[in-house]
Amino acid sequence: MRHLIFFMHTSLDGFVAGPKGELNWVSINEELFDFVATMTAQADTALYGRVTYEMMQSYWPTAGQQPNASKHDKEHSVWYKNVSKVVLSKTMSEAGLENTVVIGDNLTDNINKIKNRDGKNILIFGSPGASHSLLSQGLVDEFWLFVNPILLGQGIPLFKGITETTKLKLLESKTFASGVIALHYAKSSN
Repeated sequence: MRHLIFFMHTSLDGFVAGPKGELNWVSINEELFDFVATMTAQADTALYGRVTYEMMQSYWPTAGQQPNASKHDKEHSVWYKNVSKVVLSKTMSEAGLENTVVIGDNLTDNINKIKNRDGKNILIFGSPGASHSLLSQGLVDEFWLFVNPILLGQGIPLFKGITETTKLKLLESKTFASGVIALHYAKSSN
């Protein structure tokens, strides 16, 4: 079975974005980009909420073709174009979308069907609302949390709507020169 892996930057005090969705506090650099590229190489499906998908669609399809494109822009643009995309949305239509499936209802059944297909991992990047829905239904198998050395004090919480205790096992951790610490957890069986 394929794993659904949650990728999220978070502040030390547990926020994934500022009160208005701000992400200007997230520490990103080539070291982090190279690390994330090792994860995307192990995935053939990207899962997004509608807002994040629209943001990604407005940038990644042509990012690698821009004159000032970085190594990361070029590599991730190719991956983004080729990866199967799943969007959680009750308002979006699949009409005119390439290599994209929209899930508007029956979240658990639809996600489990995707997880049971042959293939590589499924990654969900950002998308706090979609992530909260997946987490509340126990559909996330692994977590990569990128803890940024900042306290925001307020914003969109990392975890919301969790109604049952979920034990996790730390699989690995990595500290980056920027002070970001990546924590990799999987659901624990005991």
